[in-house]
Amino acid sequence: MTNNPWSAWFASPRSSTPGRDSARRFARLAMIWLALVAAPRPSAGQPGSAPIDTTWRRGGVCYEIFVRSFFDSDSDGIGDFAGLTQKLDYVNDGNPRSTRSLGAKCIWLMPIAASPSYHGYDVKNYYRVNPEYGTTADFKQFVAEAHRRGIRVLVDLVLNHASSEHPYFKEALHDPASPHRSWFRFSPTPRDDKGPWGQQLWHKSPERDEYYYGIFTHEMPDLNYENPEVRAEAARVGKFWLTEMGVDGFRLDAVPYLVEEGTTVSNTAGTHAVLREFAASVRRNAPGAFTVGEVWDSIGAIMPYYPDQLDSYFSFELSDALLDAVRTGTSTKLLTSYARMQRAMPSTRWSPFQRNHDQTRTLTALGGDRAAARLAAELLLTLPGLPFVYYGEELGMTGDKPDPRLRTPMQWSPGRAAGFTTGAAWEPLQPDSATANVAVQTSDSASLLSHYRTLIHLRAITPALAAGDFTPLQSSDPGVAAFLRRNGARVALVVANLATSPRTGVTISSSDSVLPAARYRTRDLLGGTTGAPLNVDRAGRLNAYAPLPTLAPRRTYVFDLTH
Repeated sequence: MTNNPWSAWFASPRSSTPGRDSARRFARLAMIWLALVAAPRPSAGQPGSAPIDTTWRRGGVCYEIFVRSFFDSDSDGIGDFAGLTQKLDYVNDGNPRSTRSLGAKCIWLMPIAASPSYHGYDVKNYYRVNPEYGTTADFKQFVAEAHRRGIRVLVDLVLNHASSEHPYFKEALHDPASPHRSWFRFSPTPRDDKGPWGQQLWHKSPERDEYYYGIFTHEMPDLNYENPEVRAEAARVGKFWLTEMGVDGFRLDAVPYLVEEGTTVSNTAGTHAVLREFAASVRRNAPGAFTVGEVWDSIGAIMPYYPDQLDSYFSFELSDALLDAVRTGTSTKLLTSYARMQRAMPSTRWSPFQRNHDQTRTLTALGGDRAAARLAAELLLTLPGLPFVYYGEELGMTGDKPDPRLRTPMQWSPGRAAGFTTGAAWEPLQPDSATANVAVQTSDSASLLSHYRTLIHLRAITPALAAGDFTPLQSSDPGVAAFLRRNGARVALVVANLATSPRTGVTISSSDSVLPAARYRTRDLLGGTTGAPLNVDRAGRLNAYAPLPTLAPRRTYVFDLTH
């Protein structure tokens, strides 16, 4: 067995070693010193890496994109890297003063590696881009253009499992003596183990009377991370994408299932050890890279994944609490859940969202209520955390199971295929594509898209919203949520009427000290409304403060506090 048994599968170009300077010994020593201390650099012909800068996480918003569905540049009905590059100005045009773009600071691309499936979550070659999306040069051009606009690029990295069409898995199936058998898990007898949602875990081999392990489907055999060679190759795959392809980090899929221990298939000590090792390799190869993991579980289950594993994790509990607050008109669970995360971790280390590519889209989940979708966006983008927005949510795109209907083509304009392609789209568009599209909503200052643009830019330029502490306040009306965001002397008071009717005479207060004693002037950053002056007593408490005589239904007020 070679030192790198996956090298044939993952063959890739390597950076050349700089030639020695034989003229002067000092120059040789200087080159050695630089090689030891300098950050990794991409080799010639690769996209320039973004400068090491983590400040974007404070107030930044990430935008999730399914490349297949974003924009088709060659009329084959499938989105591609070239089309994605053409639409980068929609995500962020690089001008911080412009409100014509969303203003997102990073993009998360769903899987782009070579795969036999439309979704890409069963990878057969981790070192090759999906040819349906274009070439390696196309991808590098996209990364370079994203960096030119100040956008970080995260790619989906699927480490838990490979594809059943992976050549080494096929070899392992065919030959029990294969050196790659230990990269997967096999059993000579059938097993009745069931997974977390009642699924079959062991799948019959098509080659012989034996079984292999795959927690998701038989097309996705799990990799065996008890094998150190598998762990080492995972680190090499990460290094390739960071240093050769120029990306800025990863979204890691299904991380709780990396290592099984007995009958325990998730959240094991071995999984934490693997993530800790992988994250350390990312930091060595690309200081400043960002990693966010999918742990589809409660806040309590997420906590053991901190502090020294990945940078951040998606908070599914916060997602559910946010939409429940909008549906029910009560915010107690929402504010309690956010306060719990705030106490546990800095806000740049957890990622709230509304919905993602595996879930019913927000507007569909809210019964088509666009006012409710608008309110959900206001809450997401004024509360703490590093938020993610799924493509099309800013338009109010709809979608429900099965999965392809959650991932339909982006709706750019009225007309055939909604401007996504001039050919036949890989998946039929949603029925509302003629109205819920970028062209129509851009021309309407009151549209959901225009509101998202306002909210994302406001978050970026308002220090209290960007990185401020979070303090829930008491409200006299359970249908009104109130909280403070404070970053040093910069303070924002957020008051959201979750109800479908106006609320009058609502007061907010605090039992503890929350602000320095002063008389504060208030101005709504979303509507320019001047609220009532806010008095904070000598103990730092708010006492029965009424910001406005009447709070409009489904409306959020963001008051800038000055004194």
